Amino acid sequence: MPVNPADGAVLGALYGTDAMRAAMGEDAFLQRMLDVEAALARAQARLSIIPAEAAAAITAAASDASRLDRAAMAAATRNTGYPVVALVKQLTALAGPDAGRWTHWGATTQDIMDTAVVLQLRDGLALIEADLRATCAALARMAAAHRDTVMAGRTHLQHALPVTFGYKVAVWLSPLLASLDALPRVRERALRLSFGGAAGTLASLGAQGLEVSRELAAQLDLAEADIPWHVARDGLNEATCWLGILCGNLSKMATDVMLMSQTEYGEVSEPHVQGRGGSSTMPQKRNPIACEYVLAQSRGVHALVPQMLAAMAQDLERGTGPWQAELIALPQAFLLAHGALSQARFIAEGLVVDAARMRANLDATGGLIVSEAVMMGLAPVLGRMEAHHVVNDACDAVRETGVSLTDALLADARLAGRLDAAAIARMTDPAGYLGSAGAFTDRVLARAAGMGIS
Repeated sequence: MPVNPADGAVLGALYGTDAMRAAMGEDAFLQRMLDVEAALARAQARLSIIPAEAAAAITAAASDASRLDRAAMAAATRNTGYPVVALVKQLTALAGPDAGRWTHWGATTQDIMDTAVVLQLRDGLALIEADLRATCAALARMAAAHRDTVMAGRTHLQHALPVTFGYKVAVWLSPLLASLDALPRVRERALRLSFGGAAGTLASLGAQGLEVSRELAAQLDLAEADIPWHVARDGLNEATCWLGILCGNLSKMATDVMLMSQTEYGEVSEPHVQGRGGSSTMPQKRNPIACEYVLAQSRGVHALVPQMLAAMAQDLERGTGPWQAELIALPQAFLLAHGALSQARFIAEGLVVDAARMRANLDATGGLIVSEAVMMGLAPVLGRMEAHHVVNDACDAVRETGVSLTDALLADARLAGRLDAAAIARMTDPAGYLGSAGAFTDRVLARAAGMGIS
């Protein structure tokens, strides 16, 4: 019975995705270890280190991890502390006596396990990239559609200055584009063959060590590291930290959507699916479930990042403990990150936007949100200090009497004959005080388009 909710038959529907479980789960790990053993045999056969017939038999025997006796593997792994000894024993038997004696030639346990994890990461990153691109595309469409939809910008949860909803979405989009932009570097650093033999020197292969390493990397379509990284875990950590940053940016979007979907705001809401976000007692509820699980899973990833970073303190030529800790953290980080991203994609592709409610909330303070705009507009006419006093008095009148800022200014004798109603109306129009919001949005959209996202 699973202890981790992400692996449960019921709660697994909320945490992670089936696709990432298939890529990062134990079944995939066992198959990827077999794939590495088969590739090693083929590489060595090409270099005439082992017979070609043996490599063919080993490859055939390694093609299906379901042929492994899991109970026997578990018993052996409990005894040795690693699954590779049991895996090699069974692979040897499946390949037959003649070919089997050539399995795992010159390799060590960590070579097989590390490289299997790298192959899993390759699949995991492909899944994440696909959903990240789709999420960015949806946000780009939303930012373009609402480039000029004026709404209240808020600082410290209070009205600050007018912004546009397109600008807000572009703020969500920009760091996600940065994550996409960083992905080739992450792949370059993480998707590297791990092959060094017992102590990282490939001594068991003599003068052919580098040749085997090069051929094995080619067989697996992986980069060859300049030196074995058994105890240098920066590449895997770069991938994990990338996931942490990605989840932090998704959390920002989810937090905004949750706040804006409060009943009192009502500016956006998650896509509605019958029964989604419902309550067992309150029929009216449509809770922001997707946002909640973006945040929950992101926090899970953020708890795992330090575990991976701490595991970088590997001792000497083979880690005693830190390496084993990675196997707990890394698959979970990928699973939860993909779960958070999948929920974010659901939000981005179907977010319901209420522009009328945004306008109503913008106007809720009677125009106080443009008080800075009015002060800056009056300053050339009255001088900065006098303009500040006039606007401050007008704001007091709005609060005390409920009139609009426009009417309060029109009633101020200090402005009579100096500014007409049309000029005051222009100054109090929130759409006239958006600064570079549109230009910023356009820059992000142009960047997205340049990356093939629109």
